Amino acid sequence: MKMTGALAFKVLRISPLAFALVSAARVDAQVAVPAPQDPGQPQASAPDDSGALGEIVVTAQKREQSLKDVPMSISALSGDELTKSGASDIRDLVKLVPGFNYTESAFGTPVYTLRGVGFYETSLGAKPTVSVYVDEVPLPFSILTRGATLDLQRVEVLKGPQGTLFGQNATGGAINYVAAKPTSSFEAGVDGSYGRFNAVDLGGFISGPLSDTLSARLSVKTEQGGAWQRSYTRDDKLGDRNFTTARLLFDFRPSDTLRFELNLNGFLDKSDEVAAQLLQVIPFTPAVAPLVPPELYAYPVAPHDNRAADWTPAVDPRRNHRFLQASLRSEVDLTDDLKVTSITAYSDYRHRQSIDPDGVSLRNYSYRTTGDITSFSQELRVDGKITDNLNVIVGANYNRENVFQRDNEGPYDQSGPAFQLTAFPGVPPFFTYYQQSKQKFRTAAAFANLDFDVTSTITLHAGARYTDARIGFNGCTYDDGTVDGAGLRLGVQALANLIRGSVGLPSIVVPVGGCIVLDGNTLTPVDQVRNQLNQNNVSWRGGIDYKPNNNTLMYFNVSRGYKSGSFPLLSATDVNQFNPVSQESVTAYELGGKLTLFDHKAQVNAAVFYYDYRNKQLKGRVVATPNVFGPLEALINVPKSSIKGAEVQILLAPVRGVRINLGGTYIDSKIKGDFLNITSYGDAGNFGGEPFPYTPKYQLSSDFEYRWSVGQRLEAWLGANVAYQGKTNAAFGQLPVLAIDAYTLVDFRAGISSEQGKWSASAFLRNAFDEYYWSNATKILDTTVRYAGRPRTFGVSLSYRY
Repeated sequence: MKMTGALAFKVLRISPLAFALVSAARVDAQVAVPAPQDPGQPQASAPDDSGALGEIVVTAQKREQSLKDVPMSISALSGDELTKSGASDIRDLVKLVPGFNYTESAFGTPVYTLRGVGFYETSLGAKPTVSVYVDEVPLPFSILTRGATLDLQRVEVLKGPQGTLFGQNATGGAINYVAAKPTSSFEAGVDGSYGRFNAVDLGGFISGPLSDTLSARLSVKTEQGGAWQRSYTRDDKLGDRNFTTARLLFDFRPSDTLRFELNLNGFLDKSDEVAAQLLQVIPFTPAVAPLVPPELYAYPVAPHDNRAADWTPAVDPRRNHRFLQASLRSEVDLTDDLKVTSITAYSDYRHRQSIDPDGVSLRNYSYRTTGDITSFSQELRVDGKITDNLNVIVGANYNRENVFQRDNEGPYDQSGPAFQLTAFPGVPPFFTYYQQSKQKFRTAAAFANLDFDVTSTITLHAGARYTDARIGFNGCTYDDGTVDGAGLRLGVQALANLIRGSVGLPSIVVPVGGCIVLDGNTLTPVDQVRNQLNQNNVSWRGGIDYKPNNNTLMYFNVSRGYKSGSFPLLSATDVNQFNPVSQESVTAYELGGKLTLFDHKAQVNAAVFYYDYRNKQLKGRVVATPNVFGPLEALINVPKSSIKGAEVQILLAPVRGVRINLGGTYIDSKIKGDFLNITSYGDAGNFGGEPFPYTPKYQLSSDFEYRWSVGQRLEAWLGANVAYQGKTNAAFGQLPVLAIDAYTLVDFRAGISSEQGKWSASAFLRNAFDEYYWSNATKILDTTVRYAGRPRTFGVSLSYRY
């Protein structure tokens, strides 16, 4: 199974040529074959006339299977379910997928967690533990995922380590969005909604054949308005959406054995950023406390109100992001049961953003980010049935990403006094500086997976993946060359010279406009921090399932997955703060079962699991040399930890027209042994035995819907969704100020439609009881803030299909 990165790269470089040659050999005759409505991408079937549950068909194992026959934990939701629940963003999966958690980070980068496996690192180049795909095309960084929910057929959430079936390594799981495909006949539709705070969503699609062998689908959606946050110290508001996304799909089927799908998509996001709520003021180092102006100490804390927040007007917290992607999926049938698949993709992302995370309107702390990401990926695989009882997947992939990020930090309103001060006598206050990095990622991998039917009731599963990952990093924290920024440069210089003088070394000068990071051993400035991280691993999967009849499946899986190491981008004065963390691994043990009961009126899916977690990556604290500002941020590894838990999902159709979906997850996460580190408030502690941050012990979800006929041609429905998130904490140390309380969100919906579904009108009420809740609490230099969720919203939706 071993393959070097160079060999994998060579294989993948020639894959388009190889695919073309194989394709040419298989095209025996250019027969015109119209594209089906959904080639190779089945949907959930409708309930039958008895009112029983419909069949849910997924392709999680690269072949069409009923969800109840897949021996792993998967949550699958149709595009219609996502629309009804208002899931317009990946964050909304929290109320639909047990075990999934979303964190609103203070720096605008989303963080996703599955079953407690997540990575709270908010730089653009932070590789996630939960991989996200659209039609198996990777979105390698979380910041790229905002437009993934456009015009969907369904979403599949695979839980636990991934990597032996397709795509990239992942320790937490994978989310694969399946786009709605071009149709063999003309179809079109338009959807619109208007809600509280003047929020307007408008979207639509047009689909159909362009010739006997070519079909296309164009989808567009825009979200506008909806400013739901308001300042509690002045008359101002924030939170408008200005987000537009589009996708153009072409399906080309020149013969009955050859298929191509070209996907051109992108989004433009000029939305407001979410502002924080102030909880308290605590200076970032005790020596600075006496110098903090009384205006900051006296600033009123935010009321317990979802809408209340504050920000500096001159900063104008706002995004200006642009994402473009092109992908080509090519398939050729070698036999009736075996096919070759090639997936090639290129993405280009531009990031421009202003952030004001400190929760006050004073000239305190803010920053602007400039960033760019380019990504190329190529996967080539062969999959299918070798014999009647053996299914095989063999493939390789290559990924290349370049990430640039620059954060200009400090207040940008120069009209008044700044509150970031330094405690060094004779050194001016520091207001502004910037940090910058360039990272190059190169990953080559080969993988194989097989499913072998030992008997008609017993199947064995095995898979492995070899990955070679290389990351190059160069970056630094820089003096911006201005008077406002001089304090940080001169403060580092003064302390370094103080220490150097005590041991008889000559003084140094930190250059104006230069890198202010010092070599901790020699106390001399560096021109730039340069580093390389090369690592490889073998992830694997093994399992057995027992299926005594069509309504019962029992399975046991053992798998190991890896997440590559990572470099941070942060405010640093010591070169060691830029040290990378090593790759992490999760070995997962899962025992589960899927039962269909009461003549297909009930489906029960349940699993218990145990994760052996090694080298968990997270942001912690180190004491840098020289110790300018006390403990400082750095990426660190937690040597040993564990997750044990249980999950259950129950689907019910007790009577005609009624559908009930119940789900729940229990997660017990824990640091094993001693783990010594420092809180963000500078307090050292042993965090051994503590649960993971952002990992609630209990999560529950339920969805109810009742449909009935109205007269001869109309159908009406009522529905409700209830989602519960247990309490957790935003950091190790279990500090009360960083607690994230438990909360329950209740949504209602009602509507009416034509019998054939040609048109529909509905009303929605989300967070019906106006629950005050938050997804994050964090310390931002001298303030502690939290990020509240949305308040009660309501509105109406209209839909028409031609």
